[in-house]
Amino acid sequence: MKRILLSAICSLIAACGVSQIRLPAILGDNMVLQRSSRVNLWGWAAPSETVTVTPSWSGQSATTTSGTDGRWLVRVKTPQAGGPHSLRIVCGTDSLTLHDILTGEVWICSGQSNMEMPVHGFYGQPVEGSVETIFEASRYPDIRMFTVPPTPKSEPQEDCPGNWLKSTPRSVGDFSAVGYFFGKYLHRVLGVPVGLITPNVGGIAIEPWMTEEAIRSTEGIDRELALTPRAGHDAAKASYLFNGMIAPLTKFTARGFIWYQGESNQHNYFDYDKLMASMVRLWRSEWHNDDMPFYYVQLAPFTYDGKERITLPLTVEAQYRALERIPNSGIVPTTDLGHPTAIHPPHKKEVGQRLASLALDRTYGIKVLPEPPVVDTVVFTAGKAVVTFRGISDHAPAAWGSFSYFTGELRGFELAGADRRFHSARARHTENRNEIVVTCDSVPEPVALRYAFRNWTDANVTTTEGLPLAPFRTDRWDDAY
Repeated sequence: MKRILLSAICSLIAACGVSQIRLPAILGDNMVLQRSSRVNLWGWAAPSETVTVTPSWSGQSATTTSGTDGRWLVRVKTPQAGGPHSLRIVCGTDSLTLHDILTGEVWICSGQSNMEMPVHGFYGQPVEGSVETIFEASRYPDIRMFTVPPTPKSEPQEDCPGNWLKSTPRSVGDFSAVGYFFGKYLHRVLGVPVGLITPNVGGIAIEPWMTEEAIRSTEGIDRELALTPRAGHDAAKASYLFNGMIAPLTKFTARGFIWYQGESNQHNYFDYDKLMASMVRLWRSEWHNDDMPFYYVQLAPFTYDGKERITLPLTVEAQYRALERIPNSGIVPTTDLGHPTAIHPPHKKEVGQRLASLALDRTYGIKVLPEPPVVDTVVFTAGKAVVTFRGISDHAPAAWGSFSYFTGELRGFELAGADRRFHSARARHTENRNEIVVTCDSVPEPVALRYAFRNWTDANVTTTEGLPLAPFRTDRWDDAY
């Protein structure tokens, strides 16, 4: 009876001149398909009908039969980067053609408001270089963008609002600045089309981007805290953003993910690394690719609950711990990019550049920038702390510097003695430049060292390429600041 009713409805639709073929919004004109791959193409048609998909790049048709519910899916081989191409889909007497399709690199760009922040900025919070970026957008017609608007849902969805846009002055201003700069620098180095899909919602913790099952199966966390919404609206509820904004995308073949989120998880920073790892496992499973790259952004300095407090660096620590839990992942430091009064700092171009450099290195095998500085050892001796760094090549020591190198002032270091009271300390390079010595008159016998370990800091240790040292500490005194 159900099948007879569906057939009758479909016949009525056809009689009225309305196409029986429907595609999800993510499949449309101007889209970018992952190059040199087997991509999914899917949609809805009349029940139990033959559906034929013919791509212009090969002329080889793929055929399937829609289910009793009308759903269908085919997998199609894509060529190397290029285009424009078209796709023709035929079901019975109905047909649908998609135009101006490119093949290239596709990335999912997700997170909260620092990923959401558009190229033209938020009210009272500009993006540095936005005007020039908007003016020159038409130079990059092979960058294509798809924004998923906030769409919280209680159940997993198969479709979402949105459409693909070319890079133009009209379209770029409203797109994620971090996502756009990331895609722009990928495009400029790789020389291939880039598709950017951004599902993001401001002010939201990580839990809504996961299923409840994924949260409950995460070992060692406070599940009650993780499952309790932080705000009184649907977007804050566990699983609601996954259901409405991620689930509709999971059939769309993509290269990897970039992620800028964590500001809203400072209340459970101690669980954040474990939740991140669970989310990544979930997303990779949904995309049927256990090795999809996952690159993310260190939270930048900001005052939050007080500039002298340490809730932010504790969360940053969890971000770095997540590297050990998430294979094929990477993080870009932003210690130098914060702003004391803007939770959305204006330096989105640098964030996009660093993400692109990381992806180019780890995913595409193209080295653009060196690795940021990483602490190797901290030794306390003779009233001082001596910090050394690892991964320093033969030429790199000469490149060490800081934003105030010529004055010799290295900022952001603190020392504490056995009383666990931290004091601002002096720091200087040694002759070989692979070493920093830290001293403080108020701490004659230091036992603990911290760097950039405040919510707001003007810490300034960088390489000459501008890559900053991440916050770190030698103690485990979460209650000492």
